[in-house]
Order: sequence, then C-alpha cells, then structure tokens
Amino acid sequence: MRRRLDHARGDVRGPARRPCTGGILTLGLIIGACLAGSAGAVAAAAAAAPRYDKAARGLYLRFLNAPKPGAATDHPPLLGLSFGGETHPVLVDTGSTGIVVSASRIPEVDALPSRPGRLTYSSSGRIMIGRWVTVPVTISGRDGASVSAGPIPVLAIDRIACTEKARACTPEDAPRGVAMMGIGFGREDDHQSQSTPDTNPLLNARPPGSGPIRRGYVLTKHGVHIGLTEANTRGAYRFVKLDPHPRVPGDWLGVPVCITVNGQAPGACGRALIDTGVSGMFLTLPLAQAADALQADATERETLRPGTRLSFDFGGAADYTIVAGDHASPVAPTRIVLNTTRPQPFVNTGLRALNSFDVLYDADGGYYGFRRRDAPEAEEP
Repeated sequence: MRRRLDHARGDVRGPARRPCTGGILTLGLIIGACLAGSAGAVAAAAAAAPRYDKAARGLYLRFLNAPKPGAATDHPPLLGLSFGGETHPVLVDTGSTGIVVSASRIPEVDALPSRPGRLTYSSSGRIMIGRWVTVPVTISGRDGASVSAGPIPVLAIDRIACTEKARACTPEDAPRGVAMMGIGFGREDDHQSQSTPDTNPLLNARPPGSGPIRRGYVLTKHGVHIGLTEANTRGAYRFVKLDPHPRVPGDWLGVPVCITVNGQAPGACGRALIDTGVSGMFLTLPLAQAADALQADATERETLRPGTRLSFDFGGAADYTIVAGDHASPVAPTRIVLNTTRPQPFVNTGLRALNSFDVLYDADGGYYGFRRRDAPEAEEP
C-alpha cells in the first residue's frame, strides 16, 4: 500500500500579534524557547499543563516503517488495519479524520447498512466517493501490539473523482489501493464535513485495562501512544489550549500559529496543522506579508526566494524557523506550496516537524502539546 494521497487543508483567520524571535541556529533550523510572554487572540501564551494521573489505560503502537533510532522521518507513517480479515498497511494521517479504504478491503461490505459518503483531499484534489459503513476495526503496530476500536463509521470507497483544480488526481472506478486512517481534528471545514470525531479510530479505541480513558494520543516519529496516561505524557511538554469548534460538539479548531517572513513583525496569525500525511509544506500568507520574498518559478507561479526565513510560533508552546531552499534541516519540508490569494494565514507543516517535536492531542480536554526531541535520542517502548 504505497499509494499516497497528498492533502492540503483549510485555513482559519486570526489576528496578528508580535512573534517570538529568540533561537539557536543549527542546520538552517532555529528553535527558540518562546514559552512565556506571548499574547494574542489566536496565539495565546502557553497553557498550564493538564493532569493525566487519573487515567491509566494506554497502548503504544510502533509504526511499521518507523525510522531507526537517530534517523529522521521522511515518509508518512504506517500501521496495520483489519476489519476482521487480513491485515493491510494503512497510512496514518493527522490531516484528515476517519478511515478511508477501498470498499473491496471490507469483508461483505455490500451486506452492511450504509449511507452515502465523500471526502476531499484538497491538496491533491482527490474526491473519495463511497458509503459510510459501521464496522469494528483492529489497529496493529510493528511489534505485534494491537487495539480494537468501534464499531465506527468507515468510508468505503467505490470511486475517485477530481476537483476542477486538482494537483495530482486521476479519476478511477472501483479503486483497490486506497488505505488512509485519519486521526486529525477540526477538519470539517476543509471539504470533510462528514469527518466528525465519531469517525476517528484512535478516539474510539479501547486500550487494555480497567478504569477511565483519557481520549487522545501522543504522536512521535516512531509510533503513537493511544490514550493519555501519566506515564506516556511525561517530559517537558508545553501546551496550548485549543478553541472549541463552533459547530461540532466535542471537536476543536486547529493549533494557533503566528508566521513571520524574514523576521518582519507583526506576524500573520491563524491556524496550523502538523500533518503526517504529507512531506511538503502548504503555506497561506497574505500577499503583503510575503511580497518582498517572492519570485516566479519556471511555470510563473509565485514561490519564496531561496534564503527566505519562515518562523512559526505555536501559541507560545513551541516555535521553529526554516530557510527556504535549505534541505539540510531535519524539519525542512520537501517543498513549500505557497498561496497568497487567500487572506487567512495557515500552515500545514508536513510530517518533518516530528523530527524535532513529539506532539500530544488531548481530545477530552482540548489541549495540544509539544515536547522537544533532545539528542541523544532515547529508544521508545
């Protein structure tokens, strides 16, 4: 299952504020503390740490393609997925919500109750068309550990169509290679209106043990901890409080971010997505914010001039800087797709941010956490 579905995501407007500027330069990457004194309506100061000592149910799944200790991650992570039959690899995608698979992967799918469904991956332009069926699922890692979830709605795909401005899409009937497991949040406003929290397999998983479950996960470049506990949330996390989704109970809007170009203050503030489904970056900035750093590529599209410094401050909880054209940095995306026609600042960082940070999503409390990955790198359980 090496078929890849790239997807850029929706944007959310946010007011500007003065960004943090401190940092340490290394391999074109600047990571600063910026952990206190940040203010603003979207990117508020880092939040007080939530407590996870009352929940003890959690399970770690190592990715099938986890990098070796000390190596960077450059490819979307994979886990195993079964609907009661054979286990197949599935791409773990924080940029979408819900399991999306070829209908042929689900045993006796035509006998299951269903309702029409669709999901659009907006960066590729693929429209996944099929039906929602409710089935139990089993998710497994490389070392044999597994967890059950559901029954939950799963989108069984019968056809792929393409948007008018699709970047990478070929229409296809009865596709056989679709296998995506979306574990993201707040994606309903980006052509995923049906992808609500009840479709998220990790939020509906049942880790072993007894007692309450704190719904959420810790995501690293090696694997994912399902269910938040005191043990799997240890370390120097810095948290940002998420805003409730205004129309979807139990869901949250994206991570607040302020973006600066070449240190120009104030930054443009909006929302961020740390997306394991893509290796590139999708960046939306107002034209005025990036005008002095633009050039035209071979196809006359606007791109950032090599050497342009892009700084991202995630609500005072974490920040880093990349340099356009410098691919030596472990967090540098494989490419930067720029959009200056929309007024709402947004960044999809791509998966390489996980080379410098572990991230935590607390679905019950509405928190997002960042933990720096310090060298030498420790082996995970």
